[in-house]
Amino acid sequence: MTRLPYQNDSLPIEDRVADLLSRLTVEEKAGQLTQYFYTGDGEPIPEDFDIESLPPEYRVHVELPARIEAAIRSGRAGSLLFLRDPKLSNRLQTYAVEESRLGIPLLFGFDVVHGWRTAFPVPIAMAATWSADIVEAAQTVAAREARAAGVHWTFAPMIDVARDARWGRIIEGAGEDPVLGAAMAAAQVRGFQGDLGVDRLIAGPKHFLGYGAARGGRDYDDAEVSDNELWNVYLPPFRAAIDAGAGNIMSAYMDLNGVPAAANRNLLTRMLREQLGFEGFVVSDANAIRSLEVQHFAADQTDAAARALNAGLDMEMCMFDPAFDNLPAAVTDGRVDEATLDEAVRRVLTAKFRLGLFENPYADATATATVLGATEHRTLSRAAAEQAIVLLKNENAALPIHRDTVGRIGVVGVLADSRRDLLGPWIFDHDTTETITVLEGLRTALGTTDVSYEAGVGIPERVHPSPFDVTDASIERTPEDHDDDAALQRAVALAEASDVTVVVVGQRQNQIGEKASTSTLDLPGRQLEQLQRIHATGTKVILVVVSGRALDLRWADEHVPAIVQAWYPGSRAGEAVASVLLGDVSPAGRLPFTWPRHVGQVPLIYAHNRTFLPDEQDARYIEETNAPLYPFGYGLSYSAFEYDNLTVEPATIAPGASAVVSVDVTNVGDRDADEVVQLYIHQRYGSASRPVRELKGFRRMFVEAGETHRVEFSLTPAELRYWNAGTSSYVQDATTFDVGIGGDSTVPLDGSLSVTP
Repeated sequence: MTRLPYQNDSLPIEDRVADLLSRLTVEEKAGQLTQYFYTGDGEPIPEDFDIESLPPEYRVHVELPARIEAAIRSGRAGSLLFLRDPKLSNRLQTYAVEESRLGIPLLFGFDVVHGWRTAFPVPIAMAATWSADIVEAAQTVAAREARAAGVHWTFAPMIDVARDARWGRIIEGAGEDPVLGAAMAAAQVRGFQGDLGVDRLIAGPKHFLGYGAARGGRDYDDAEVSDNELWNVYLPPFRAAIDAGAGNIMSAYMDLNGVPAAANRNLLTRMLREQLGFEGFVVSDANAIRSLEVQHFAADQTDAAARALNAGLDMEMCMFDPAFDNLPAAVTDGRVDEATLDEAVRRVLTAKFRLGLFENPYADATATATVLGATEHRTLSRAAAEQAIVLLKNENAALPIHRDTVGRIGVVGVLADSRRDLLGPWIFDHDTTETITVLEGLRTALGTTDVSYEAGVGIPERVHPSPFDVTDASIERTPEDHDDDAALQRAVALAEASDVTVVVVGQRQNQIGEKASTSTLDLPGRQLEQLQRIHATGTKVILVVVSGRALDLRWADEHVPAIVQAWYPGSRAGEAVASVLLGDVSPAGRLPFTWPRHVGQVPLIYAHNRTFLPDEQDARYIEETNAPLYPFGYGLSYSAFEYDNLTVEPATIAPGASAVVSVDVTNVGDRDADEVVQLYIHQRYGSASRPVRELKGFRRMFVEAGETHRVEFSLTPAELRYWNAGTSSYVQDATTFDVGIGGDSTVPLDGSLSVTP
């Protein structure tokens, strides 16, 4: 049988794409740009099934899958999302490959955010490792597992810079800083995508652009972002992701500066393609094109489809009735040039050819169990969790707990033994039976040592239920008849009978994430009261915080001797927490955001501009200092480090030249440990005001006790330039830079670099 040119894998991809594109009807082209949510139960739906015979309340569960399957067979669907059973995806792929006119395979997408079967720490926790290596390795595992399950493309990483702890999706990103965010973005793209082999996924960084700046930290609200912040803060992670080879970009939902991001030509064409050079395809977020009418931007769905495509958006993600069904009419009416439609289809087809789907469209369902059960994946999950944990306070060496001297240990808190909560949100194919809880981790690590447990007070449900709860039967809830008073008394009694009490506090996994913004940073329910009552017993208290955002820890910081930020650590949560509490690992996680004292301070960032009254920087509120509880980049260790002999060579350079900043880092403690070395600069004057300090480099490194390592960073034009809103261009000023290297963002800037004309 003679193969058509697009079926010939010996031809260049661009030739195959051109041949296939020439054979498509306008309707089939629109279909290739349509991605459906597939909500079927896995059973094939007969084409002649009488949907009208069903009661109305059941029709939607059959009607929508039936419509999607019909669209696949007719070549009117290009992609599906949320399938995680390779047998089901293979059956649907058969409809596309063997029953549609041209046999174009489907592209299967999924939110693979921080793991598939193996849950790694949530993304904000991975950023707290300050290690691109562990982040890349983790997403390589996630890609391997998801690809084995039939997934081709992930809607990740989320690389929105987030500076407001109220915003629920802060948990999905890398925090407040563009340099740290860029490093994490590039590492995730490399991990997910690599060279797009059979065990990798197309990476889809999101959400372009400015989604993390939602007003009031309220998810989906519009964002007003200045050119200065847009280019200098929110754009760098996307530039890094694109430079790392990302094959896809997802647009944002919200209005940016008055124009919805899904149809914003300035974003999708001028910035993304012309300025950043992105050549892959752009997908909308869920129903974002249909929502253009809801947002009072488009007149109707045809107008919405035309305006999105013309702006530079290539594929529509939709639950039902795609707006892109109207593209053929828009071409006929002259609202869309067919050449514009062809360019979008070309990008999507190129991705399918790059993945090798025309040659290998099906998943190997027999290999799934072996890949998903790999022991080395769980080992890496534990290592990542250990590297992410941040020691916030350790007064009088309260930690580590010494095995040979500790007596009875009490563990208190519902989160200490909640398998699902310790995984965090945005994990969908997990197996909670694999989760090792904090309680289990301590009991296993301590062996015969007496470790007793009380759940204590409950954590109240969300006022507005999570949209993801309905699909997750493993969520562990506090029983309705839970008696907080009695539970509190039992927790206090346990503390009174214990030598050390580990109190685990925080938020449940469905109290953060999408549609999970909050107006308060208080600990939910009566957790603070419980902590205070336990502290009053006189027992030694170790506080472990499970969260993906900063919480109000002012009382704890004043009264509790040791505080550990554990995040949502993933599948091996308990092992990692126990290894830090017992001193098997010296903590070296560092905060990827500034930790506010109170919700009234947010957004609070370290890289703010200097005011005309700098001496009053920390006296802006009449009842509270403006200073954070913990600064950006902060974290303690079981060892101690000193920085000395900072040099900048050469000390004077011309614009366009580079300098090397070096420092000696000495481990002056009595144990080997990791340190995160951080480089900060400040531009004293120039054609714009610049932040009081900016991170420009970092390195996580292992230093033996008593050893000194010389660390070098380069300051190149890329680190010294910035986007100038006055000139609408990147500039490098002739100026003087203050330079400092240390362990967090409060490091003294005691070096200098001059840039002379």
